[in-house]
Amino acid sequence: MSTDLGNIGFIVWRECVEALLIVGILNAWITQRRPEERRRARVYLWAGVAAGLALAFALAGLLVAANGVMSGSAQSAFQALMELVAAGLILQMVFWMRRHGRTLKKEIMSGLSDSAEQNHWWGVFALALVAVAREGSETVVFLYGTFFGQEGVLPRVLAAGAGILAAVATFGLLQLGGRALSWRRFFQVSGFMLLCLAGALVVTAVDNLQSLEWLPEISGRLWDTSRILPDSGSIGGLVAALTGYRAKPDLMQVLVLATYWVAVYVTFFRSRSAAVSA
Repeated sequence: MSTDLGNIGFIVWRECVEALLIVGILNAWITQRRPEERRRARVYLWAGVAAGLALAFALAGLLVAANGVMSGSAQSAFQALMELVAAGLILQMVFWMRRHGRTLKKEIMSGLSDSAEQNHWWGVFALALVAVAREGSETVVFLYGTFFGQEGVLPRVLAAGAGILAAVATFGLLQLGGRALSWRRFFQVSGFMLLCLAGALVVTAVDNLQSLEWLPEISGRLWDTSRILPDSGSIGGLVAALTGYRAKPDLMQVLVLATYWVAVYVTFFRSRSAAVSA
């Protein structure tokens, strides 16, 4: 249970920081406008935030409704699908931030300036809506794919609330700047942790598909490290939830996780190194 709550807090924390980053950029740009423009622009800003939250809650309702009409193998298959979708969203998010992180503020400011010159404040509304809806919907899918249907609703809600509070505090520290906690270091560390979490989601999806007999095990257990580090309990459960570690893996699990990390290396690290050397 403690591992699950930690993952919930981490996911909500990272997603909220990203949403706050974009909303903060929008608000900073608005404060530079004339007083009459600031009032109008802030109405569009917070309307966009509210609309984005509404879309995220609507998606949560749809997922809960879809789960309610399923049972047995269909429910397990849908759960595995959500785990794979959540992993894919993590990869997309990390890749997007690696590509746009350094120029994000400049890109947003340029688009807002064009809208302001034409007296169109819908650009502020659209950016706020997309930012909040994107991060909110990703959070919903992550939490559904990982934890839906488990017991203990109140602790999970409290963990999500703690993640939100931590995100606000982190955003405040990042705004102050400094070498110890910079935006670049934040995205590097949290991005790597998200890549590990995505790998864990992929392995969990493989477990579910194997239980449905949609994927074979290929081999028996390749090794047994349960005496050294079991994949349950406080420490082993945390490692398993964050990395996809299995104390008694079969060949399918090992191949899938290895393929995942090879793909991550080629997509994120090798391509970036080639770009820098060029």
